[in-house]
Amino acid sequence: MQTIYEIIKNFFTGNNLAILGAALAVLLPGFGSARAVNSVARATAGLICEEPQKYGKSMLLQALPMTQGIYGMVVAFLIIVFSGIMGGTADLSIAEGFYYVFASLPIAFGGWYSALRQGEVAVAGISVLAKQPEAVGKAVISASFVELYAILALLISILLVL
Repeated sequence: MQTIYEIIKNFFTGNNLAILGAALAVLLPGFGSARAVNSVARATAGLICEEPQKYGKSMLLQALPMTQGIYGMVVAFLIIVFSGIMGGTADLSIAEGFYYVFASLPIAFGGWYSALRQGEVAVAGISVLAKQPEAVGKAVISASFVELYAILALLISILLVL
């Protein structure tokens, strides 16, 4: 029977830590994107009950918060490829594994937080669309400003992985 120490020692390998980094890069921005898209879709549902012709204009506001989840997928893919765990040939040290965990943190937390906040701005944009349909472009631009922080987090994570 294994002791707790042996179980922990066997779990914390470099390869497993790199996988953890890839998982963090996908999970946190993905959760944030899913929640934000859900919020915008609920606001859109209220809008199209009254004015179904505005659905097309609301689509971009619904889609914007999805990008953080995509950014997380890109970083996870890079971690999997550059760490060598994809081919099963990697034998990473614990230090190398932790490096990939830390490389994933900018997009993990930056993408998560940015997605949530972008969703809030996009929901406000749906309100703008309801009252002033000609101003929907301004609402999209406002929601896009929040995207900058996700892009910066993506770039830092990519630079760290590469």
